[in-house]
This record gives sequence, structure tokens and C-alpha cells, in this order.
Amino acid sequence: MPKSSLALSQIFEPIRADLELVDREFARQIQSQVELIPKIGRYIQTSGGKRLRPAVLLMAARLAGYQGDRAVTYAAVVEFIHTATLVHDDIIDDSDLRRGRLAVHSRWGNDITVLLGDYLYIKSMALALVHDRLDLVRLLCDVTLRMIEGELYQLTKNGDAAITEEEHLEIIRRKTAYLIGGCAQIGGELGTITPEQSAALRDYGFNLGVAFQLVDDLLDLTGDATALGKPIGADLREGKMTLPLIHLLAGGDQSADAIVREIIATRDATPGQWQTLLGRLEERRSIDYAYRRAVEYAERAKKPLYAFPPSAERDALLALPDYVLSRDR
Repeated sequence: MPKSSLALSQIFEPIRADLELVDREFARQIQSQVELIPKIGRYIQTSGGKRLRPAVLLMAARLAGYQGDRAVTYAAVVEFIHTATLVHDDIIDDSDLRRGRLAVHSRWGNDITVLLGDYLYIKSMALALVHDRLDLVRLLCDVTLRMIEGELYQLTKNGDAAITEEEHLEIIRRKTAYLIGGCAQIGGELGTITPEQSAALRDYGFNLGVAFQLVDDLLDLTGDATALGKPIGADLREGKMTLPLIHLLAGGDQSADAIVREIIATRDATPGQWQTLLGRLEERRSIDYAYRRAVEYAERAKKPLYAFPPSAERDALLALPDYVLSRDR
């Protein structure tokens, strides 16, 4: 994948101060008399992360001409929602690592982590209700429900080597795309925009989210384990099919099909199996296919932004899809 001409820090530079305020608000809101809650909260905060969702919301708010402090509040809300989904997902996937460190459940156990995720979800909605914008709270509830539906749907498809591309895309839409679309829409709704511009921002974030997750599919097979902070091939070992593998098996490669099914059944892969599978993916150009699909969604993300006049904020949002296509972690 090509390298982006802009690093994420450069793209986010106009909102760097606001992102710092989001981090402070997250830390402030997670304070509790139960000492374990802020302790785990600090652990999550210091484990890194791209802050993509709050950044999209903050940038969209600026694009819409909003200058107040509500953008920071809502950006903290979506960070709470996203963090809650991560800690719950790691339990469901039985993932030991998150961003190169022990996942929360690996360090504190499943019981505490389930309750922490619940705490983060409720905290997010309580924080969203600080401002009198029930329309935005409804939007947040809607995208959160879609995310949970996506997780449930993915569980019904776990271990299914015959999953179709459309089924896989529906999981991506629900688990990732709707929230990022909601972030862009909420940011815009804080300012003064037309209904058409609100829809344009939603479409931007939605398509950016699909592109982001499709690149994740690729990185799980071709990335660097150290950069990713998790083992290569973790998705398949957890029983999750990704787009390159779905494309490969759709071509009728029987030997690849047998290897994939064995890895899913055993939840492990020998070096020989892995090398054979990577060779098949290259031969069938399945990696190229998945990347082309990511490019399609990245280009779809850019088009709606032209509903807005040129600005530094629009340029930053336009640069994000290119960054997503080039990232290595």
C-alpha cells in the first residue's frame, strides 16, 4: 500500500488542542470513588489509539462553522462509546493483546472488563445528556445499537468459511461505519448546515469507516505484528473471515479452502499453512482486490465533502481517506 504524504499528526494539527481537551474530559469523566475505574481508564488512555472518531467529529464541527465547547463534549462521548466496544470485543474475541499491550480482560479478568464496558456505555450517554440536544442523543443511541447488532451478527458468522462479501460488508457497516458516519454528522449538526450537508457528512464518515475496516482486513494478513500490536492472522485464528480470504475462496480454490477451514477449526496455523495461504492470495490477486475495494470507499468518502466550500477543515477531512489507505497499523 502506498505511503500517505501526510501523517495523522499533520492532518489533526488544526484540532490538536481540542483533542487534548477530549483526553482531559475523558480522564475527568472516568473519575470514581471506585479506584479501579480510573486506574483502568488511564491504562486504556495511555495504550495509544488514533483518536479517529473524535477527530472526525471535531473537524466536521469546524467545517460547519461551530466554535463552542460542545464539540469536545460530544467527541469525548464517542470516545467512551468506542472504548466500551473495544473492551467488550476483546473478551468476545479472546484477544490477549490490544495495541501491543495486554488487553484489559487479560490483565483484570472478564468479570471486571464486562462491567467496565457497561460503565463506559452508560457514562457516554450521561455525558451526551449534559447538553439539551435529544436529537444527537438519539443518533448516538442508534449508531451504538447498530454496533451491538453488528457484533451479534458477526458472532453468528464466526467460523463460517462460506460467508459472502456482502455479509462481511454488512458487519463492517454496523461495527465501524455507522459510528464514524455519526461522528461526522454530529459535528456538522453543532454548526449551521443544510439537511443536504448533514447527509453529506454522514456519508463521508460512513464510507471512510468502511475503507478503514477494509484496510484492517489487509493489515491482518500483510502487516507487521510489531506495528499492529497483535499477531498477524489473528482474525482468521479467531474464526473471522476477511475480504481477501472471502475473495480467494469465492474463486473456487479447493486447497486454500481446506487450509482456511482447518485454521478456523483448530484456531491455529502452522508456518507452512500460512505461507501457502499468502501465496494463494497473491496468485489470485485477492490482496489487490480487497485494496481496490478500500480505494473505492475512500473515493466515495471524498465526494460528499464538495457540498462544502473550500477550507482548511475540508482539506483535512479530504486527506483522511488517503491516510487510511496508506496506514500500516
